[in-house]
Amino acid sequence: MHRIEVPGAQIAWAFSDESGPPVVQSHGLTSSRSRDRSLDLDLGRGLSDTRLPRYDARGHGHSTGRPVPEDYLWPTLAEDLLAPARGVVPRRAGARRGPLHGSGHAAPRGGTGARPLQRVHPLLPPTAWATRAARAEEYRRAATFLEAHGVERVLAADAAAPRPPAAPGRPDTVPHVAADLLPAVYRGAALSDLPAPEQIAGLAQPTTVLAWIGDPGHPVSTAEALVSLMPNAAPQVASTPEEVRRWPAVLAADIARSPNPPGALTDR
Repeated sequence: MHRIEVPGAQIAWAFSDESGPPVVQSHGLTSSRSRDRSLDLDLGRGLSDTRLPRYDARGHGHSTGRPVPEDYLWPTLAEDLLAPARGVVPRRAGARRGPLHGSGHAAPRGGTGARPLQRVHPLLPPTAWATRAARAEEYRRAATFLEAHGVERVLAADAAAPRPPAAPGRPDTVPHVAADLLPAVYRGAALSDLPAPEQIAGLAQPTTVLAWIGDPGHPVSTAEALVSLMPNAAPQVASTPEEVRRWPAVLAADIARSPNPPGALTDR
């Protein structure tokens, strides 16, 4: 396992050392690399001939963090996402680093900054825009409840919550976030939203949006909105666990089809 220093945290990450396109992979809120794998949501499972950095977001898993809500704003987490990629995509002499593929629980950001994402695979896009306010209030209430009653009461409530019908498994419902950081993580999420629709519309990378039905925290409406806004986006909406288990194959096929700019891969 490797560690990278970012402002206010150390990011824990590991990667495959194969040759091929770099693919950086993220995880969901309160989860981690290991927890996403146990939930059968590791899109990199089965990938070959790629360099795949998987990391724990700040405050999650084996990464460190601070109890500061602003540290968990989505733009900050998006910058953290690119940190592990620097270890596997060195800068070419006299040029910027080449493009990489992005997959996982991340907004389709990139393409306008110094680190373009060549292809994006947003996994389970969250509430956004019109649907975000109600979800943000839930996160704020959860943070206050945690501070008043402790994490065990929150875990009991989570265990009783219904699961989306396509969720492959539920071996562990425990957030992989330290109890003293969890309120700040929730409040950071409550302060966050996707970029404005007109900004999303400017992202021209090929994008496969992966969603499933029956999840109010990750509604299909967000996936549909992203697909309608992005000029080269296509949806994959799962209704069963078997369909979710095919998502790694979707990622592998998309990467296999992607052209690699000359020199970009000798320079997620």
